[in-house]
Amino acid sequence: MEIRQLRYFIAVAQEANFTRAAELVHISQPGISAQIRQLENDLGATLIDRSGRTVTLTAVGEVVLAHAKAVLSSMESLRHAVDEMNGLVRGKLVVGMVTACTVQPLFDALSSFHLAHPGVEISLVEEDSGKLVEYVREGSVDLALIGAAHRAPEDLDGWQVISEPIVAAVPVGHPLAEKDGATLAELSTYPIICLPEGTGIRATLDQASAALGLAPTIALQASAPAAVLNLAERGLGVAVLSESMTAQQEGLRTVAITDADVPAVLALISAPTKSPALRELLLHCRQCFGDSSPAQPVASMSGA
Repeated sequence: MEIRQLRYFIAVAQEANFTRAAELVHISQPGISAQIRQLENDLGATLIDRSGRTVTLTAVGEVVLAHAKAVLSSMESLRHAVDEMNGLVRGKLVVGMVTACTVQPLFDALSSFHLAHPGVEISLVEEDSGKLVEYVREGSVDLALIGAAHRAPEDLDGWQVISEPIVAAVPVGHPLAEKDGATLAELSTYPIICLPEGTGIRATLDQASAALGLAPTIALQASAPAAVLNLAERGLGVAVLSESMTAQQEGLRTVAITDADVPAVLALISAPTKSPALRELLLHCRQCFGDSSPAQPVASMSGA
């Protein structure tokens, strides 16, 4: 008795016809008939009643059908288990991260995963958040750390790592430097320096401004938060970044934006369909990121 004979027998039982069953399993009609005969000989019992116009199962055939399905189901489970292990032994993962990423828990997660599963090849892609979302949707990137406004894309799996407000940063001596807070309308009277479109910080600024009917002038933009801050320090405009990006920045004063109600979010996202290797990497990410919150930022949101 062979596994293929059980598969042929199930096809005949489902189709109630040798010809249709043969087409289903891609074998000739005489071939499938011969295999079923061999199965009956091996079991020492007639499984199919061939006396009528349609194929029907004998009482023994009904019992054998149930067991045959169970055997094939077990074989599929075995194959799945082997594929799961192979995926962790010699799989491949593409991880995306925002340009100039300095979020240490992500690096810690990649390191601990690599130590646990050295056979899985890891590739890194740096891009802006907008493009990373597209890559995850199309399946060319398995997991990505992105910046977003308000929340991560709802059609993708993932979780929020950090959520914090955007703020302004100005040099000492700037008219806003002595104020505890400023509105977006006040900021819009000055040239703005920010991250480029496609980043979470820029999306946050744009959405918050649009909600108030404002269109601030973006005088300069840079891909790295440090560059944005350096430009602001030299008096070229007001830097707009997330709160943690401006923390402890010498030469600049952080000013709260009082009416920017859209938070800047840092999130890990992945497509709904996950390989064994990706599921394991996600476990390492959760362990390394832990319970991140706005009150306990995991790191600077560089490049978000």
